[in-house]
Amino acid sequence: MSVEAKICGLTTPETVDAAVAGGTRFVGFNTYPPSPRYVASNDVLKALGARVPRGVTRVGLFVDPDDLMLDQRLATGAIDLVQLHGKETPERVAAVKARTGKPVMKVINVAAASDVERGIAAYATVADWLMFDAAVGTLPGGNAKVFDWTFLSGRKVPLPWLLAGGLTPDNVAEAVRVTGAPVVDVSSGVESSRGVKSVDLICAFLDRVKAL
Repeated sequence: MSVEAKICGLTTPETVDAAVAGGTRFVGFNTYPPSPRYVASNDVLKALGARVPRGVTRVGLFVDPDDLMLDQRLATGAIDLVQLHGKETPERVAAVKARTGKPVMKVINVAAASDVERGIAAYATVADWLMFDAAVGTLPGGNAKVFDWTFLSGRKVPLPWLLAGGLTPDNVAEAVRVTGAPVVDVSSGVESSRGVKSVDLICAFLDRVKAL
């Protein structure tokens, strides 16, 4: 099977261009203020989104957003898919999907195998995508932490899904081997320092994914 990639937490034209040129399927823009990858300006978000060609999905990462934030960010035209990375309930996920008219990805924070089961049971009927990420760190994601990949080994997930959490160019092949992930998500693993993406590491990560 071919594996696809999502490069998340992009903040500059150069790194967006590198991700697109390297063949990423998804680019991610972070709207969560405490994150070092936060895109504060709607004008910047619009400009970054405009650089992304058709065929590459532009993802907006939100953490427990209110309706006003959703409306303002989606008005930029830079978001094709809404990623919910907070404590959103299944009811809120359904409401966000209805309000925005966009497909929604719900992130499941994983600390134990039971978290995978609970997340699938709760969100499989309301989300369009699921993401499994490590349930550690001070932020909802981008903490460079890995969870036990065997929790997903051989598991059937009823929606399209992504694996996240501490992935790097060096471990992504093993992560896919263990989990069977169809899409891998990276943020901190392609940074030269916290919140600062490296064009070279983005290219290296995407090259490793293409080799799979």
